[in-house]
Amino acid sequence: MKWLIPILVILLAGLQYRLWVGEGSLAEVVRLSGEIETQRTENERLRERNRVLAAEVEGLKSGLDAVEERAREDLGMIKPGETLFMVVEPEER
Repeated sequence: MKWLIPILVILLAGLQYRLWVGEGSLAEVVRLSGEIETQRTENERLRERNRVLAAEVEGLKSGLDAVEERAREDLGMIKPGETLFMVVEPEER
């Protein structure tokens, strides 16, 4: 009987160690929950970026308006008879 209590105390200590520090511990669960939330946020940001890119690709495939807009913005092209005005802001020092 005098050996039963020390054995139970050692068993309890082992189980407590696993609960707080070991594999599958509460600290690990909290850390993984934070990582999951971070990944969900990143996935949502990437979904939105993909949605915007897909809409841009569809616009470029389906009509000339998107192609004209890209030519004007990226290449600085203008139609015959138009005048291009470029406003340059002074750099702040």
